[in-house]
Amino acid sequence: MRSMIKTNAAVKPTEWLGRIPIHVGIIMDGNGRWALNRGLPRIEGHRRGVEALRITVCAAIEFGLRYLTVYSFSAENWSRPVEEVSDLMGLLKRFIRNDLAELQRAGVKIKVIGDRANLNPDILAILQEAEAATCGNARLTLVVAFNYGSRQEIAAAARVMAAKAAAGLIDAAEIDADLLTQHLDTAGIPDPDLIIRTSGEQRLSNFLMWQAAYSEFVFLPIHWPDFDRQALADALAQFSARERRFGGVTLSPEGAKVGG
Repeated sequence: MRSMIKTNAAVKPTEWLGRIPIHVGIIMDGNGRWALNRGLPRIEGHRRGVEALRITVCAAIEFGLRYLTVYSFSAENWSRPVEEVSDLMGLLKRFIRNDLAELQRAGVKIKVIGDRANLNPDILAILQEAEAATCGNARLTLVVAFNYGSRQEIAAAARVMAAKAAAGLIDAAEIDADLLTQHLDTAGIPDPDLIIRTSGEQRLSNFLMWQAAYSEFVFLPIHWPDFDRQALADALAQFSARERRFGGVTLSPEGAKVGG
């Protein structure tokens, strides 16, 4: 595997990209279609998707991102054919076993979000191992959304708050957006500034729906296995060119309101 800490010495990304987001989320879509278009089995698309993830982590470090959240396996993905799910679990295991040492050396902290209640013990163990081995790192936090669904996450947070209210630990009247945020899987992680989705689809598909309230979106026509350093740079350049008002307005130099 290529080193995750190599950078292009001739180019400083902050000089040509401008404003860099703190947190980028990626919906890694299109592995199966990439393979189908080439007459290959779907698993080959997933294998190439793992390589695209490696490239993206390298680029995220190079460009100075602090958080990168990847939608690796949704709660709905269990409905896929059994063989494909088995292949995906195998790729997850191999990625962590083969790349964990390199991630550790590169200063990457792994944080897994999603429901762990009914995971197979071997999958749960390897996820916990990855988190424990990298917990002291701070260069980049790689958030892996595994067995994750935003609706399920919000419902789980609501259940926990309801139980606390019933036990008298919190006042139901004090439940607000901030308190709910503190009970999500992403508690302590800043909301994504930018969400990228590959394959041309333009929807969130149950990914970080609460957290993405004010995210910028970039939808790319390429399938995930074709995503590379340049694709990430292009998405970051689009983000840098946008004006973020978070529901407010921007004042012109003369003091007039600009924007809706």
